[in-house]
Amino acid sequence: MQLKKWLVGSGLLLVASLNMAATNQLNWAGCGITKKAFMAELARAYEKKTGVKVNISGGGATKGIRNATRGSIDIGGACRVAMDKHPEERNAYQIPVAWDALAVIVNKKNPVNSISFEQLQGVYLGKITNWKELGGHNAKIELYVRRGKFSGVGRTLRELVFANYNQTFPAATHVTKSSGPLEKGIVKNVNGFGTTGISSAKRRDVKILKLEGKAPTFENIKKGHYVLYRPLYLVTKGRSSSPEVKKFIKFALSREGMKIIRKAGTVPYADAIGLVMKQVEQAERASKRGLYRK
Repeated sequence: MQLKKWLVGSGLLLVASLNMAATNQLNWAGCGITKKAFMAELARAYEKKTGVKVNISGGGATKGIRNATRGSIDIGGACRVAMDKHPEERNAYQIPVAWDALAVIVNKKNPVNSISFEQLQGVYLGKITNWKELGGHNAKIELYVRRGKFSGVGRTLRELVFANYNQTFPAATHVTKSSGPLEKGIVKNVNGFGTTGISSAKRRDVKILKLEGKAPTFENIKKGHYVLYRPLYLVTKGRSSSPEVKKFIKFALSREGMKIIRKAGTVPYADAIGLVMKQVEQAERASKRGLYRK
């Protein structure tokens, strides 16, 4: 009888211990660019402040949105808007936390420093195929692109540069599963050309090209002078999150959280709220501009 009581008591204690442990951690997964932009720094600061550990893994924006929506993780990270037409993303609740920008990257040894918006279109459409057309060496441009059309970078590129979510990139010579391999490929390939998030690009040994004469710096993104910017989101399953998830999101949006995001070199969303309307205008201009014609 005493043994039975001990076992029952131990079982209850174990359950209580597991529940306590569960409340002392959160699981985040998603966009690698969001992770590099601010998430890793926020997670460390939050654990130090509260004792709650935030476990971080990658997997891309689609994984972040869909896993958060199905409840297999507490919080997702995304650098694109959820697509209502896809049932797996329909109940996603997205909280904009920061601003990122798409950066056009090339190898450090490439002499090209700046391109125009039309030249960017031309490279992706196969209208411009040689570096000498951009002021570089006489060599073929090797275009790196992300696989599929749902990635954060790929979808934003299609939206802001082509105003067409279904745009194909016939000039692609290297197709990668994520931004990491894309960036690493260009580090090694002197003729490589690709687009990724600035938060990720600035951590690589690559050259970041100016676009229309503007570099994707902190100030240029904040003021809307660099045209290819986009929000970065935290994602939850609907609006009804757990108290601990709500506490973390509140921390991310607080003055303390914004200070951490700035220190990481990323623009907090609230610092440049006016970019929302500028982005609408930008999409309209992209639509009217039409595609590059050689």
